[in-house]
Amino acid sequence: MNLTSLDLGIIALYLIATLAVGFWISKRASKNIEGYFLGGKSLPWYYLGLSNASGMFDISGTMWLVYLLFIYGLKSIYIPWLWPTFNQIFLMIFLSVWLRRSGVMTGAEWITFRFGEGKGAKLSHLIVVIFALFSVLGFLAYGFVGIGKFAAAFLPWQLAVDPRHNEIAYGLIFTAITTVYVVKGGMFSVVITEVLQFFIMTIASIAIGVIAMMQVSPEMLAAVTPAGWYDLSFGWQLDMDWRGILDSANQRIIDDGYSLFTIFMMLVLFKGILSSMAGPAPNYDMQRILSARTPVEAAKMSWFVNVVLIIPRYMMITGLAVLALAFFIPDLTAMGPDVDFEQILPFALSNYIPTGLLGVVVAGLLASFMSTFAATTNAAPAYVVNDIYKKYMNPNADDKTYVKVSYLVSLIFVVIGTAIGLFVPSLNEIIMWLVSALWGGYTAANMLKWYWWRFNGYGYFFGMLTGLVTTIPLAFVDLSPLEGFPILFVTSFIGCIVATYLTPAEDMQTLMKFYKKTRPWGFWQPVIAEIQSSEPDFEPNRQFVRDITNVVVGIVWHTSLTATAIFLVIQSWTELYIALGVAVVTSAYLKRMWWDRLSDEDEHGPQGQKALTTD
Repeated sequence: MNLTSLDLGIIALYLIATLAVGFWISKRASKNIEGYFLGGKSLPWYYLGLSNASGMFDISGTMWLVYLLFIYGLKSIYIPWLWPTFNQIFLMIFLSVWLRRSGVMTGAEWITFRFGEGKGAKLSHLIVVIFALFSVLGFLAYGFVGIGKFAAAFLPWQLAVDPRHNEIAYGLIFTAITTVYVVKGGMFSVVITEVLQFFIMTIASIAIGVIAMMQVSPEMLAAVTPAGWYDLSFGWQLDMDWRGILDSANQRIIDDGYSLFTIFMMLVLFKGILSSMAGPAPNYDMQRILSARTPVEAAKMSWFVNVVLIIPRYMMITGLAVLALAFFIPDLTAMGPDVDFEQILPFALSNYIPTGLLGVVVAGLLASFMSTFAATTNAAPAYVVNDIYKKYMNPNADDKTYVKVSYLVSLIFVVIGTAIGLFVPSLNEIIMWLVSALWGGYTAANMLKWYWWRFNGYGYFFGMLTGLVTTIPLAFVDLSPLEGFPILFVTSFIGCIVATYLTPAEDMQTLMKFYKKTRPWGFWQPVIAEIQSSEPDFEPNRQFVRDITNVVVGIVWHTSLTATAIFLVIQSWTELYIALGVAVVTSAYLKRMWWDRLSDEDEHGPQGQKALTTD
């Protein structure tokens, strides 16, 4: 597609502005490593929330979600629970507060806070760094593949004769631009530029939704969708038949493994709830939480992500899917068995977005790539420098040395992540590996670390190791990553339990310090009893029932916001009013039972209030 001079000018202006902001803020970011990695813990929660939302508004994920809505209709709301998308609810209700109370800089440093300084703790520290860095590389490769596909479809210059090489060339260019401002500015640069990027993406998203509403009537949409496309409810089978409309979609449903939808949803909930209970992975989401000024602000930040992200993003997703359903089906049919559903997004944009606005939209989607890539890149040096270089190699260096090493580490990880992306052309392959293979090895150990006092560093290390090692043979069998998750979880869980009981418990002083500062609920009675022996007035966390109830209500609230955006764009007015009603009722409940109680002094007694507001 040939963009007009106006469109190209808007895109160029955006890229120049992003680089300018990155360099402008870099002086403040480079003062010390806390400023570089966490923005000095001085950024307001709403800035961090906008930044986190921007980082999650990634182009590769957007292309995948457009495909899901196109094929699966309203039931596609549930499929992203694979990530799981509702993990932000667990974070906002209780986990962000618990995590931020630690006052650490990275997830690996948190491991030392939880398990102490013994050999088991050091092994655990090592393996969580390894996991974090593998995760970073996976997300960098994922972003590289997505931006290459997108830029090659839109930008007018043919950089290589071979289409795949053309995608690679564009991926390399935008990766390089993003790397420059991230490496220079650290977390300050990431957050400030992502706030700018978020507003661009929000304008683009709303515009696409409105254009789809103007171009495609409800009658037009009904004529090109199979029975069941509009239904949120589901039975044992998916029961969605695309024959006569787009026959290749039926084969794609079989290939995805979603035909037995009830079994699929059971696996999704099993994985999603357990993964959410484990807390955030050591990536950009965790870094935003640790960057918050206080634990309460960390919780508000996680809430704000849902508020500002869901409706605009799903207006874009729905708008693109609706335009493609109305006008792109003949082109998809002509592709035959080699149909590429990832071309839905470029087609809808290139044919139905007017000049000028198209430049804003393309700049917004480029921004979404840059946001995700920037946030992920910033996570890598935090682990390498703080948890390896500073801890084991050069503990007495000055802050400028650590920041300079961070520059080098960022560059190395971008190069490696990009190299991986060169050999993985499919977004779906990377998504499935990230959400199932990596998380299967991560979930069990990271659940137990919060909720069970006896769980020790050896249990964490061997549980993580068992899960990660088990992913290797599973990669060579005819088993989907989602079906393999229970196997990974169970083997990892067994590794956790066996190693924990074969080795001594952690030092009671370490456990008491952790519990007094973090105050999780769960199986902590021996530690609580030890604390109360010297502090009789000490009150443990007794809010399990209320927190879990708030999580359930929060997931309904989260789902209603998603449904609201979809029903608005497809102009299903009755369903829209119902979704809005559910959103209002659940919002009122959460205001009363969660928000208003975030800083109640009576929550855990005076010590609890102190833990909420200080490191």
